[in-house]
Amino acid sequence: MSLVLFIEQVLNGFQFGIMLFLTAAGLTLVFGVMGLINLAHGSLFMIGAFAAASIAGWTGSFVLAIMASLAAAAAAGALVEVAVIRKLYDRDHLDQVLATFALILILSEGTRWIFGSFPLYLNIPSYLSGPISLPGGIQYPLYRLTIIIAGLFIALCLRQLILKTRIGMQIRAGESDREMIAVLGVNISWLYTLLFALGAALAGVAGGLVGALQSVQVGMGEPILILAFVVIVIGGIGSVKGALVASILVGLTDRLGSILMPEAFKLFLPPADATLMGSALSSMLIYILMAAVLVWKPTGLYGVRV
Repeated sequence: MSLVLFIEQVLNGFQFGIMLFLTAAGLTLVFGVMGLINLAHGSLFMIGAFAAASIAGWTGSFVLAIMASLAAAAAAGALVEVAVIRKLYDRDHLDQVLATFALILILSEGTRWIFGSFPLYLNIPSYLSGPISLPGGIQYPLYRLTIIIAGLFIALCLRQLILKTRIGMQIRAGESDREMIAVLGVNISWLYTLLFALGAALAGVAGGLVGALQSVQVGMGEPILILAFVVIVIGGIGSVKGALVASILVGLTDRLGSILMPEAFKLFLPPADATLMGSALSSMLIYILMAAVLVWKPTGLYGVRV
């Protein structure tokens, strides 16, 4: 394997990791502050992708499409929180799992009813298409590099929001002692709705950005939801920093494993068998990574034992 190919796969791993972070950040905040297991988070990712593809098709503007993905997912998240999720905070996790699984079915069929069963496509805008030259003679897609930069910028903004603003202070306080901040006069219902909408908006933006890399179709949120749960387990529940670090680790493990494992098996197996065995094992590496982290640190990389 050449050095150029290796660096390209590292960048692809970062890009995939940033997409996971945008999805997992909202999920880990909701679980850490509200104690809610939200299986419908992937459906909000899907809603953002459909909103972006639809608006791009109607207006031809990619910027408006991304803004629409954020707004549609945030609005859907706020509506779901007020109508359904709010009644689940005092219920056990099994009730939350059953209710949010029902939301997956409702949102999937609702999306199918509105947009149809056929996939939609979101084109990369002309000003972000094509490769860009990086040091070392590496040609890398400009759109993927833009996703990496935009995702890191969003992560920085999210950090500033949580650590430097009054809303962030209330979120951190709610994670530690929700009853106390309610006694101090904070409208906990409004705070929860805002937090849920923020998590939904991040997932929606991720869906809109991914929509230009793959087809937009019903059910596209479930695979990334599984990986988002892997990320928050590795990073530590409630830790945005942990979600970012774990997302990049998972992204690199996935992309590098897909090329390194077949090459490793070629050392002692025929090429066809090496490719088969390497591909099978590379798909397991993420979960092997999760198991290794949990054996080493059961609370995750940045989780805190309560």
